[in-house]
Amino acid sequence: MKNKIFSLLLVAGLLTLDSCKDPLEYSPTGVLSSADLTSPTAIDGLVTAAYAAIGNGDMIGPIYSNWAYGSVRSDDAYKGGGGTGDVGEIDALEHYNLVTPTMGAFVTRTWQNLFKSISRANVALRAVNTLSEANYPNKKVRLAELRFLRAHSYFTMKLLYKNIPIFDETATSEDILKVSNDLKNDESWNKIAADFQFAIDNLPVTQSEIGRANKVAAQAYLAKLRLFQAYEQDDKHKVVNINKTRLQEVVTLTQAVISSGKYSLSKDIAENFIPETENGPESIFAIQFSINDGTTAGRLSYEDGLNYPHGAPQYGCCGFHAPSQNVVNAHATDANGLPLFDTFNDKIIDVATTTVDPRLDHTVGIDGHPYKYDNTKPFSNSWVRDPGVYGNFHSMRFQQLATSGSYFKLGPFMGTAKNYDILRYDDIILIQAEAYIELGQPEKALPLINQVRTRAAASTGRLKKTDGTFASKYNVKEYSSTGWTQDYARKALQFERRLEFATEGHRFFDLVRWGIAEKTLNTYLEKEKTRRTYLSTAKFTAGRDEYLPIPQAEITFTNGLYKQNPGF
Repeated sequence: MKNKIFSLLLVAGLLTLDSCKDPLEYSPTGVLSSADLTSPTAIDGLVTAAYAAIGNGDMIGPIYSNWAYGSVRSDDAYKGGGGTGDVGEIDALEHYNLVTPTMGAFVTRTWQNLFKSISRANVALRAVNTLSEANYPNKKVRLAELRFLRAHSYFTMKLLYKNIPIFDETATSEDILKVSNDLKNDESWNKIAADFQFAIDNLPVTQSEIGRANKVAAQAYLAKLRLFQAYEQDDKHKVVNINKTRLQEVVTLTQAVISSGKYSLSKDIAENFIPETENGPESIFAIQFSINDGTTAGRLSYEDGLNYPHGAPQYGCCGFHAPSQNVVNAHATDANGLPLFDTFNDKIIDVATTTVDPRLDHTVGIDGHPYKYDNTKPFSNSWVRDPGVYGNFHSMRFQQLATSGSYFKLGPFMGTAKNYDILRYDDIILIQAEAYIELGQPEKALPLINQVRTRAAASTGRLKKTDGTFASKYNVKEYSSTGWTQDYARKALQFERRLEFATEGHRFFDLVRWGIAEKTLNTYLEKEKTRRTYLSTAKFTAGRDEYLPIPQAEITFTNGLYKQNPGF
């Protein structure tokens, strides 16, 4: 938000992007060109521009908020909005079988927006390399930051599209047109990993300016990459092996993060979702946003701008990203405060009488429950835009109150200056737990998962109604070592990740990594078709729907050099 020591706003006055015809090589133009940048101060501006670029997505071409790609495409949420034709590309994503390579919004626009951020990093890398360390003492650190940023964008692309072209700052425009996306899966992971490793080797543990990547953040990100890489897929996206060597790397890297002492779980999970506590102990790396900074509308995040309550007078638009009945049911707990692993979705739970995990009320707007920690304005079903199609629940984690100093309304859409966490400490804890489980050491995962559950149980302070009572009956407890086998631990870990990151966009990518997307999502759809008739034709096809198609526009632009993903 406002008054960040390291402001990303410099880019607004320094550089703009033009609409170049080549979607892979966006040259920053404006007041300055790269040829003008010969001083450390000017080149630092290019580095700042590269930081800004990772937050430069938009509502129909998101690059950091995965609500459409990771939440709606999973069993966590429905599209929402004003019926299935309202931003129909997201409806296609929710159906899986309607996705095509010619979708201009989302599939194509996200690809292009991500390559804009990669281009910003490459332009800055070339400029930094023109200076000597004598003239630019921060050279190695800035190079490491830029490679971290580039790796972040490539990592995001790989999760979305899998088969992507990868090139560095040495590639010319002509070279780029010769770079194929037909890489071995392991090879592309390793190319991205090399950038993170360079960042680890050259970044300080602590940066003096808030918002810059540091060594520990690079270790955390490489750990996440190696976890995905460990689940080895064949050409049809089937998980055929779990690489134990990669898992051991994950343990080593996550332990370095944990042992650094720089990060910890916040006392209340709510602190991850409100601006007053951003850049807190749990935030390892976040995109920085701002408001009231001297510009017209600030440096705001709009990627979740469609997702505010529609009928509430303080908002007015647009009712997208409606939590599913399935994800609400998943928060139910048994008498021991544990999840109902196999039976949670057998029936629609009564949230007034069923015991639930407190994370439900941090995630879902429910009639009569405090909305976004404001108990004076409880959520109302009258705020829901199309309950006949999408039900009465509303997402809440990434929304801000209209009374928040971080909130800004631009026409019908909402923006926020709340920072966007890319890496959090809770993710690192659960990543390490997962590695231990798949290494056959589930006993080491138990205390890690229980850390997260203990914090969940303590996260009730902001959930009280005006009379001091709770709208829900909370009961969440730690797991016992009794019966803690590898199979049970795996089930617990997978369920814990769902609850901890519900509607945050992790879920779909987790299912693909574990190799259970087809089974989980078609089972989900089988039940949903009895609850939400608009999903009657939806079907997830293994070997196709794990990834988005390569945009047809990119295949055409490269004269057929790019290879299309299977099934499209």
